[in-house]
Amino acid sequence: MKYVHSLMLPIAAVGMLMFPAISPAASLEPIDSSGVQVQRQEQNGIAYLSGGVGEDESKAIQQTTGYNLHMTFSTGPKDEYVPDVNLIIQKTPGQPVLTLSEAGPLVYVQLPPGKYTVIATRNGEERRDTADVGSGAARNLVFHWGTEN
Repeated sequence: MKYVHSLMLPIAAVGMLMFPAISPAASLEPIDSSGVQVQRQEQNGIAYLSGGVGEDESKAIQQTTGYNLHMTFSTGPKDEYVPDVNLIIQKTPGQPVLTLSEAGPLVYVQLPPGKYTVIATRNGEERRDTADVGSGAARNLVFHWGTEN
């Protein structure tokens, strides 16, 4: 029995080294804000954030509050984030309230309450969705392109 206990400690230590993301402490690590370049921007009176390329930048955006439309852009079978999406948010067809080039992979927007059409285009391939935003919980939209382009 003494032999079994002496093996358990090294096996447990190796397990923690191999799988550090499983450790509860990994998710509690502070964000290194010195490398984070995400700043609130505004267009036509609409506040937004766009970015999330690195892990710290992604976490910084995800931890912000006050934005009622959250969008995520990804591609391929591994759902890899993509930062090269052209985005149009329209209040009514043909009336854009926000137009962004090379946006993402995360875009958070503060819109006045209402129904919006969101058009996301990547490499000429368009995705559309609608969002009915109000004063409640944020609306989440995910735009995915099936293959790496």
